[in-house]
Amino acid sequence: MWLAGLLATFAVAAPAEAAPGTELSWQDCGDGLLCAQLTVPVDWTDPDGARTTLSLTKLPARDQARKQGVLYVNSGGPATQAPLLRNPAFAGLTDAFDLVVSETRGFDTVSCPMGPQPARGEWVFPDRSAYEAYVEENQQVGRACAEAAGPLAGKLDSRQVAHDLDAIRKALGQRKLNYFGNSYGTVYGQAYAELFPRRVGRMYLDSVKDHTNRSIPNWVVPRATTAERNLHRLAEWCAREPSCALHGQDLLAVWDDVISRAGREPIPGGGTTVSATKILSQTDPQVEQQWPMLATALAQAAAGDATAFAGSPPPGSGGPGLGRQLICADFPYPSDYQELKSLEMKLRTVAPRLGWVYAWQAAAHCAGLTVLPTYAPHPFRADGLPPVLIVNGEGDSTTPPQWARRLADQLPGARYVPAPGGHARYLSGDACVRGHADRYLTTGALPPAGTRCG
Repeated sequence: MWLAGLLATFAVAAPAEAAPGTELSWQDCGDGLLCAQLTVPVDWTDPDGARTTLSLTKLPARDQARKQGVLYVNSGGPATQAPLLRNPAFAGLTDAFDLVVSETRGFDTVSCPMGPQPARGEWVFPDRSAYEAYVEENQQVGRACAEAAGPLAGKLDSRQVAHDLDAIRKALGQRKLNYFGNSYGTVYGQAYAELFPRRVGRMYLDSVKDHTNRSIPNWVVPRATTAERNLHRLAEWCAREPSCALHGQDLLAVWDDVISRAGREPIPGGGTTVSATKILSQTDPQVEQQWPMLATALAQAAAGDATAFAGSPPPGSGGPGLGRQLICADFPYPSDYQELKSLEMKLRTVAPRLGWVYAWQAAAHCAGLTVLPTYAPHPFRADGLPPVLIVNGEGDSTTPPQWARRLADQLPGARYVPAPGGHARYLSGDACVRGHADRYLTTGALPPAGTRCG
């Protein structure tokens, strides 16, 4: 059972302090960027043991004479970070800060197979046999990753990453860490806030992945209900938008009919046939700009052509195998098929059309892996933490707004600003969000209580 390992999170020795500041040797790595490396312990509870190397990339502030210091950025994933520095979203911050990223431990030193894709791109598994076949493949990738990781195996979690961040802070010569975390980067931010609250300068968290909730059902329900609400929002938009392919029809009724028909007999499309679980796997209505395409795809499926749902792998599946090691150490999730079906049934009571599929998405990462929950979710105190700015899209079913509000309620002085739209509001170009975040990061001034974007 997934509960069995949660208490293991706390049964570890006290970790070492980060080593005193080490001079980083920055080298030109092209495109205006500088690169350096920092050596840290593989295991922060064993500072004299094996070492690993972190790769750092810096975009220097445009005006070095006027800069305020360093802003460390993590966009989430877990994924490669260096390309993030050329995102034009950060133009408003490069006057005030050197922007620095680092690759998460192991991500540029360990050669690990990619995680498997579910058969036919269906991470909403159609039956036990399809799920068990996927479990076996994921186990093989997990074993190969653990072997490739060597001494890093079992040392990939956000607690270790937070200690890496503190070593980076010291190596950069910064008294406090100014931190920008998006999506999975907010998990690292939560870990750092828990372990080193008095070493935080300013911290901006966007699209929060809640690491404080021990209950798997309570953690998944917000994703399910947000996805369900997005499907209803799509239907409401279609009812008032003449250009919608299903304008004048009941979009939800069309959805119900298509899923029912595809469940009885897959619908032809794209040179194959498309099942109900494939349509469910491919549908994510959180991004409003994609609503016209989704409505058109649904109209075509209703007319007997499901080509639009037959294509590329769905969101939430595949991805770097090494990332699964870290995710599942931070967020242990049930692997037993019957337990997952039971969770699906619970979600169907609150999200019967679409949201129930989120019982399965995290399982696509962790199914069959033997990763220990070395940093499982738990509430925490952060005494001495300065006020944190937290933003979330109200339609974000990847990291739903309930997660962000829950975290904001636990952090003293935190300010939560809701915004319309889906995932990654700052990086998606939300001008209102950027304005509040840039002002906070450069001046420390939080938006007034009750502020909303949109």
